[in-house]
Amino acid sequence: MAQLGRQEFIATLAPMAIRARKEGSPLFPSVRLGQNLLETGGVIHPWNNLGGIKVGNGKPNAYWRGQWVRKGTWEVENGVRTDTTALFRAYDSIYEFYKDQDILLQLPRYERVRTAATPNIQAEALRLCGYATDPQYGSKIIALIQTYGLTKYDVQAAAPDPAPPVADKPLLIAVNLNGVRLADGRIIGNLTWVPARVVGEALQLTIGWENKTVIVNGKPLQTQVFGDKGYVSIRDLAAVHPAAKVSWNKEGNTVEIKTTSAG
Repeated sequence: MAQLGRQEFIATLAPMAIRARKEGSPLFPSVRLGQNLLETGGVIHPWNNLGGIKVGNGKPNAYWRGQWVRKGTWEVENGVRTDTTALFRAYDSIYEFYKDQDILLQLPRYERVRTAATPNIQAEALRLCGYATDPQYGSKIIALIQTYGLTKYDVQAAAPDPAPPVADKPLLIAVNLNGVRLADGRIIGNLTWVPARVVGEALQLTIGWENKTVIVNGKPLQTQVFGDKGYVSIRDLAAVHPAAKVSWNKEGNTVEIKTTSAG
């Protein structure tokens, strides 16, 4: 459990909130960070659920894999606060919590959240749409946004990304699977990136695509997009396979993937 000062808490989460917004999240970073502060008090628990998402009847997906924790909470019913316990989703990372929350907010009931034009309207829309039963939920988030000046992160998320520096053409390298030419990879920095679908399916892995991210056997991997193809680090891809080993042949300018038969 990470107990942080509030400014440190915000500084830790802000880059991920901005990233999620740039990737299409309906939540303003200011609203997301204010909600995270309200729901956690500035504590990052090991289960990484910063928004009080209960297990409910949702099905596991690429970001929530069915883990849960039971913990105390409270609800307001007919104007009366009631202490209770509930099952809450648990996540492997904060980023995966953010992505799962964005999936939740695609439900029709959250239309006002998605279409809110300002952070204040959106914070109040969370309450009106039934995200929480606290009648002061929206106003508490708004107060936190104002106290900590969180709208500056909305400005950062709306700004265009700086143009990447002009780089040399990526160095191509042949990718072989068990000695057979399979595809061309790209060397960028000290990493070798390979076309995920071609190489992954040759390794008999299940390859998916969601929000510009390659999903391998249900696990999202860091992704680069070249043209219309998603590329992943060859080491990340091989790590999903139970037997794949990667080596580099400098003389032949190839990268070799070898697999062994399951005994």
